[in-house]
Amino acid sequence: MPLDLPPYMQERIVCSIAAAAKYEIPANIILAVAEKENGRAGQWVRNSSNGSHDVGPLQFNTNYLRELAQYGIAPIHVAAAGCYPFDLAAWRLRKHIKNDKGDLWTRAANYHSRTPQFNQVYRADLMVRAAKWADWLSKRYKTHDLALPANAQATVTSSALPAPTSTPASTPASTPAWSSPKYVPRRLIVGTNAAPAEDMR
Repeated sequence: MPLDLPPYMQERIVCSIAAAAKYEIPANIILAVAEKENGRAGQWVRNSSNGSHDVGPLQFNTNYLRELAQYGIAPIHVAAAGCYPFDLAAWRLRKHIKNDKGDLWTRAANYHSRTPQFNQVYRADLMVRAAKWADWLSKRYKTHDLALPANAQATVTSSALPAPTSTPASTPASTPAWSSPKYVPRRLIVGTNAAPAEDMR
């Protein structure tokens, strides 16, 4: 990890990679979403269109958080510093990628919006950012490409909702079958031989 990065960027990178490994999603995608959302701990941004707020490092919308209240997840949890907001974002991205329709990038862009006009703008930018983060990861870590069969449908494996007071749980899943027309996303290989490369600049 480059030590000249500001603390929030160091947290973003470390927490995104850990969450991606935990929830078995491409690390470059969660890094791209985190960069795109560009939130900070404690930040609340009001949406003038509907009066809701986007909260914390991953800018969770308060309308979405209402659905999670039944699990004890409150805005304070996703506004906090630390890795929990990234865990929750990875859990949510995993659900979109595995359960939604469309190609990988449309599914990942559902994190922002399922409305086609907003999804497509977010999707296009997300692909560019994800490609950049894939290159960044490949220079620093051992990574592998996910298999992309012709069939875009993924086998769904349920994942437990992360609890705000404990380590989020996840049911292990086999390598997902995701579809992308041009780019194969990468994720970290987690194991004893997955140490970062020496050149971290």
